[in-house]
Amino acid sequence: MTEGNGQALGMIETMGLVALIAAADAAAKTADVKVHTYEKADAGIMTVYIYGDVSSVQEAVRAGMEMAKTLGKLLHYSVIPRPAFDFTEWIQKKTAVKGATASGAPAAAAKAAGATDAPKSPKPAQES
Repeated sequence: MTEGNGQALGMIETMGLVALIAAADAAAKTADVKVHTYEKADAGIMTVYIYGDVSSVQEAVRAGMEMAKTLGKLLHYSVIPRPAFDFTEWIQKKTAVKGATASGAPAAAAKAAGATDAPKSPKPAQES
């Protein structure tokens, strides 16, 4: 079994980004926690990760859950007091992979294919 980092992990799953942002905002304003990246599953289902000490995460998740419930978009929530694995590394790896494929890939592929940021102007026709 892998050693955890001693922090609690909280998760709030909502339907839609607006509810997720509202839930994350409520969680962050309620307790001294870190609100980390979100994950989009499918069909608008989104999850935000919250971590910190156990009581703070419980309080933050409760506030975020209530906000999402008020908006009618709460799907699930959970607090794991002290996970057996270091979830911060897991979250960072998921974020790094997601960031590379979501935003950087199209621009990087275009540059690799020889495209530039500025459009090329046509060459004037030469007279013979």
